[in-house]
Amino acid sequence: MSETKPVESHPVVYLLLCIPFGATSGYVIVTLAYLLSQSGVSVAAIAGLVAINLLPQTWKALWAPIVDTTLTSKRWYLIAAVATAISLAAIGFFPVTQKGLFLITVLVFVNSVAVSFLAMAAENLMAHATDHSVKGRAGGWYQAGNLGGQGVGGGAALWIAQHSALVWLPGAAMAALFMACCLALFFVAEPDSGHRRLRYVESLRDVAIDVWHTARSRAGFLALLICFLPIGSGAATGLWAAVAGDWHATGDTVALVNGVLGGVVSAIGCVIGGYLCDRMDRKFAYCLFGVFLAIGALAMAAAARTQAMFIVFTLLYAFVQGLNYASFSAVVLEAIGRGAAATKYNIYASLSNMPTAYMTIVDGRAYDNWHANGLLAADALSGLLAVLFFAGVVFATRRRAVAPA
Repeated sequence: MSETKPVESHPVVYLLLCIPFGATSGYVIVTLAYLLSQSGVSVAAIAGLVAINLLPQTWKALWAPIVDTTLTSKRWYLIAAVATAISLAAIGFFPVTQKGLFLITVLVFVNSVAVSFLAMAAENLMAHATDHSVKGRAGGWYQAGNLGGQGVGGGAALWIAQHSALVWLPGAAMAALFMACCLALFFVAEPDSGHRRLRYVESLRDVAIDVWHTARSRAGFLALLICFLPIGSGAATGLWAAVAGDWHATGDTVALVNGVLGGVVSAIGCVIGGYLCDRMDRKFAYCLFGVFLAIGALAMAAAARTQAMFIVFTLLYAFVQGLNYASFSAVVLEAIGRGAAATKYNIYASLSNMPTAYMTIVDGRAYDNWHANGLLAADALSGLLAVLFFAGVVFATRRRAVAPA
């Protein structure tokens, strides 16, 4: 398919568009995780809730063609923003205890499906508005909105929950934030819809052809593989709030470092990582940042169990996770080009959420069996082994590519 020259927007627009996606996740892994742990719910059960929140994100590629073939990206963003705001606000009307866990889990799942449409629309807008040379920069700012929103949204919601008698207020505040982010739509162009046809079935066929052409290329295949492996998944972030007691960290500390401050640090890492990805091989950057994250987890396991060390290492983890997330978007944007961008991006995003989901379960089980060191070791060693495996695949496919006929 032919590609037209993109009409570029300032990359901060992508940050704003992605904030709701990150903030919904932050509400689950920071606010709900901490409040549930304080009410006596087990770490394994909390890990299950975090995994349920990720589940739709691992399968969202199945409904991504709807965004590519119907309505406009901006309309889909608005619809999804409203649905996401309503479902998240509704969580605040149920008790954050074992008794209310089932209904909370249902609402978290519904919210996750809704926000997947919001992210698809934002990613389609981004893919069509960026040139090859700035894929890293665009991806870095986009992921800054993801992780920054995750930290700021989750931390702010937890702070409100701890300092207000209005149990519905944290969710309502997040809902208001999501609607405010819709204003960013005024500053980005609607993508070209040249891949659409008069008949819907033909549009779906063209989307499938576009996806196949991307996946069958070596660059597309390697990008698919690297996204499925647990390299820099950052799964431990989803459990910091639940295990903070091992480091004697208070609720306010968790809200700060795993919330607002952690979000800012992650966002800085995303922006820096994005610019770095435009200056080196993007898949190499993905693996390199994954090694950095593993080293940080092992160093945290060796350090003292104090609140000060909890602050230092969770912030370090947040910064490197920002580098990793930026490299993910850079790799994917490089591989997919334009065309049916929402579908192609979300195939990769679905795969990338799988290691986060299964590593959250692995880390949670490792904690239940071997405590904090078990969690950190499982998180780090899985990432390092995955880097070695990917390096082997790259080497093997490169040799086949240059072999004489």
